[in-house]
Amino acid sequence: MEIQVGVREAKSKDLLPLAQLFDSYRKFYGQAGDLARAERFLRDRFSKGDSHVLVAFRHSSPDPLLGFVQLYPSYSSVLMRRIYILSDLFVEPAARRAGVGRALIEAVHEFAREKSAARVSLDTAVSNATAQSLYESLGYQRDLSFVYYHWQVTTTIELSPGILARSPGLGGTSPPDPPQ
Repeated sequence: MEIQVGVREAKSKDLLPLAQLFDSYRKFYGQAGDLARAERFLRDRFSKGDSHVLVAFRHSSPDPLLGFVQLYPSYSSVLMRRIYILSDLFVEPAARRAGVGRALIEAVHEFAREKSAARVSLDTAVSNATAQSLYESLGYQRDLSFVYYHWQVTTTIELSPGILARSPGLGGTSPPDPPQ
């Protein structure tokens, strides 16, 4: 059932409800809930201006938020133009399949046009067929030209003299320590 959805850029007054959505988003992807950390992360994004967050709400009431999308600006060296990375998209479970995700992505497209961006890129879990169907219905094309790799940053810390532990970078698990 479609609902009348409004989308706007997030404001500082949205920080706590947005952090709650962001925390739910991270849990969806298997991370432990940590509302205080989610709020700090988003506060940093707001204060540094290094991402753009759009929020969805019912036209009849701006509260509560129904979902959000977070974009990170980047550049394509080949195109010599601005691009945006659609990093995070989340819709409250009760508002799913009601047009909220579609409204958020359509707002992203308008935002990208206003900024004269060359494209919006995103990735999603191979198993997330629902999201893939939505993206493809909005004109996104699966990339068949490039293979993407990730390098996991880890740091080694000394817990006490002679006892080392590896700490994973953000969002991953560290490999086991090698035998000694």
